[in-house]
Amino acid sequence: MNHRPANPRHLSGGSQAFTLTELLVVIAIIAILAALLLPAMASAREKGRRTVCISNARQIALGLQIYVQDHDGRIPYGPKAPPFTSPANFYPSTGAPTSLLSLQNGAPVGLGLMLQHHLSAQPRVLFCPSSDQPLDTEAELAKVGFTQSQGSYYYRHGGNTNLFDSAGSGDLTPNLRLDNLGLNRNGLPIRALVMDTLFLCPEDLASFNVKPRTHHRQKSATILFADGHASARPNRDNRFTVDVTDYSQVRQSFDKILQAFERADAEP
Repeated sequence: MNHRPANPRHLSGGSQAFTLTELLVVIAIIAILAALLLPAMASAREKGRRTVCISNARQIALGLQIYVQDHDGRIPYGPKAPPFTSPANFYPSTGAPTSLLSLQNGAPVGLGLMLQHHLSAQPRVLFCPSSDQPLDTEAELAKVGFTQSQGSYYYRHGGNTNLFDSAGSGDLTPNLRLDNLGLNRNGLPIRALVMDTLFLCPEDLASFNVKPRTHHRQKSATILFADGHASARPNRDNRFTVDVTDYSQVRQSFDKILQAFERADAEP
């Protein structure tokens, strides 16, 4: 009786096994497909985060509308800046554009002025979901009222770019009206009020709690305009990036932040 040689591809029960070469081919195909799909998935994920970021800006706009109704049409402003003693104080002069929600003494500042009443139900809208650095939103919110806290967005509540208030400055009475924000330094109407932070600085400033704060991989910036609409604008040529990695530029940080807002004012 003749016996055929056993086929190594047949296992008990009639199932087939892959050869090592076939397994390697399948793994290679999976790797190629993953390499093709991962960038698309990352792009889709970033688009989703950008959509949430724009939604956050629109919620901030609603909070601002309610705030100005409660304050004779005037946008959140102040408080008066304390004496400037350290680079850790990212609010050196009253009305300086800032991403802080509260000062080192815990006093709310900028957009943080809306936390108690006008954004109390949704404080997380002050944080972009596409932060390029690790960010503990709950920890930052817990600091408000106790120490310095920082959100994800610059707020432009004045045009002061000094490193400290000079004698007699810092008057809190001339709040800007939402329906009449005036002109920027280029003579154009002030339009942009809130913007993603895209801030680069020297690494060793971290000892003063001054750290790089960027979003959306620096490819776009979400901007909230005074008329209430918000959109993500491409960061072409780093037009919205505040780059003070050169120490000679650090003292110009607030001027550069205001320049970014002024570029946003000119956006179509």
